[in-house]
Amino acid sequence: MRYIFYILLGYVLYRFITGFLIPVFRTGKQIKKQFNEMQQRMQDQMQQQPSSAPPPQQQSAKRSPVGEYIDFEEVK
Repeated sequence: MRYIFYILLGYVLYRFITGFLIPVFRTGKQIKKQFNEMQQRMQDQMQQQPSSAPPPQQQSAKRSPVGEYIDFEEVK
């Protein structure tokens, strides 16, 4: 009876390890690899883009006002 229990326990552990743990580790490793590749591509694209464009704050400072501001007055 004891041997049957140990054999059954060994079989369940074997199925758990080969059916769950190994695929989880492989998937985690693959996701990590793809994430690192995507991060490397993003860094490469950032380096290839020209940095000669001025920031948006400088563009808004160069604009002249279109008209003068008139306060709103409520009419009764």
